[in-house]
Amino acid sequence: MPALLRRPGVLPLLALNILARVPLAGCGVLLVVHGHAITGSYAAAGAVAAANGLTTALAAPVLGRLVDRRGQTLVLVASGLACGGALLAVALLPRGAPVLALVALAAVAGAVQPPLGACLRTLWPDVMGGDPRLVASAFSLEAATLELTYIAGPLGFLTLAALTSTRVSVGALGGLLAVGTLAFAAQPPSRAWRPVEHGSARRRSALGAPAIQTIAVVMALVGVLVGGVEVAIAAASNGAHHPGATGPLLAVWGIGSLLGGVAAARRGGPEGARGLVLVLLALAVTHAVLALSASTAILGALLVLAGFGIAPLFGQTSALTGRLALPGTSTEAFAWTTTAVSAGAAIGAALAGAIADSSTPAAFAVAASAGLIAAAFVAARASSLQPA
Repeated sequence: MPALLRRPGVLPLLALNILARVPLAGCGVLLVVHGHAITGSYAAAGAVAAANGLTTALAAPVLGRLVDRRGQTLVLVASGLACGGALLAVALLPRGAPVLALVALAAVAGAVQPPLGACLRTLWPDVMGGDPRLVASAFSLEAATLELTYIAGPLGFLTLAALTSTRVSVGALGGLLAVGTLAFAAQPPSRAWRPVEHGSARRRSALGAPAIQTIAVVMALVGVLVGGVEVAIAAASNGAHHPGATGPLLAVWGIGSLLGGVAAARRGGPEGARGLVLVLLALAVTHAVLALSASTAILGALLVLAGFGIAPLFGQTSALTGRLALPGTSTEAFAWTTTAVSAGAAIGAALAGAIADSSTPAAFAVAASAGLIAAAFVAARASSLQPA
């Protein structure tokens, strides 16, 4: 990893990208809190957050394809300013504003959410000089540091809301998102990146590649696992009469992922379809074991172990996506993985929520089974993950 961090431009790119993604990690929960403060209804607040999440998932591949055609600078600057502006408008709406106005602005913010993750991943091969080992380490390191956003984003902006108001916090979130995105877009590797000219390939969808189809399905199943486990953790905390433990438990899960990503960045791991199957099996087993936890303390310890494979998995799928995407479609391909995870997480949350009412261990087990299905799917589609 020291060799990776010594590469010119790596630290500024990674730091600014993560800084800009901290607001994205806190956006969903903050929209729920702010939506309730404005409307007095959790149903309305949920609709606001859902509108934002749905349009983000739907628009991500579209923005990724625009980057593949027009370059990063224009798309990042325009989307960063538009998303930040929409969130500022949400912050400025008065108490008692129509729910439809909140939903519409949240939907706009989601539809123009900057494709920061996809853009960074597209840059790694050039920044690393095409060295496959350094590129794989960069993907793993990015996946690991991304966990910091899931800890800092919700905690930071909810704390700001508690100390000031939800209005101030949403405005700050939009401002930091815009500034962070512009700062990332100003970095030389991002400004210098140009779309790949490859005839008609530039006009094809990234999903035309069998490998991207496979990876998208896998990431949707991983999303089911993640979304289901999040709900099961909340249910377990409530069942143990420690509802306040949900946040810390999610944090230690993220810490486990962070540690796993750092380890993968330093030492590497099995690659290709075989490596992906092994990591998915490990994820399935370690998350299934969560069903056996008898207390929140034991659950916390098991979550560190379970989280250890998450960042390496994201690193592996990113590396495969970068290698196997059709020429001229890499940013869109990365964006499809984001959409797949988001869609899967919504399904997993709904499924686990329905099961957790009667059995929290069953919710953990069902969520973990998505990892087994994903492993079987990769094994069946292994040939699609081989270079042409």
